[in-house]
Amino acid sequence: MNSPLTHFDSAGQAHMVDVAGKPVTHRVAVAAGSIRMLARTLALIAQGDAKKGDVIGIARVAAIQGAKRTAELIPLCHPIAITRITVDFEIREASTSVLCTARVECDARTGVEMEALTAVQVGLLTVYDMCKAADRGMVIEGVRLLEKHGGKSGSFIAGD
Repeated sequence: MNSPLTHFDSAGQAHMVDVAGKPVTHRVAVAAGSIRMLARTLALIAQGDAKKGDVIGIARVAAIQGAKRTAELIPLCHPIAITRITVDFEIREASTSVLCTARVECDARTGVEMEALTAVQVGLLTVYDMCKAADRGMVIEGVRLLEKHGGKSGSFIAGD
């Protein structure tokens, strides 16, 4: 049985992919997603008046922490020594949303796509947690990998 799903062996059992034979290369992954909310909730975030404080600053730290703990959360992910994480938030008034973009880098035998995706999810979940008293109807949406570079499979850019 030769499946494109690499986390299953020939008998269909889940396993952690063996990366021992892969070369160490510089790996980069960029992911993004957004959280849509009421206009008044977005205004609280933009003004820094949320009851719990600086929503964006705390969400940024949470996203970084999430990326660093990905292997603890996703059972078959390899623990990776991350060399750089950047997390940016953009307030989008037209769509009453906050966009989160995470870029994760490492020098390793496997990529950091899951770390970038986890960073975005944790960052957006933190925005939800900090603002839920004002708006329980917020919607996290569009979380996706935008690009990845490095490794045997080369580069991927969404839309290509």
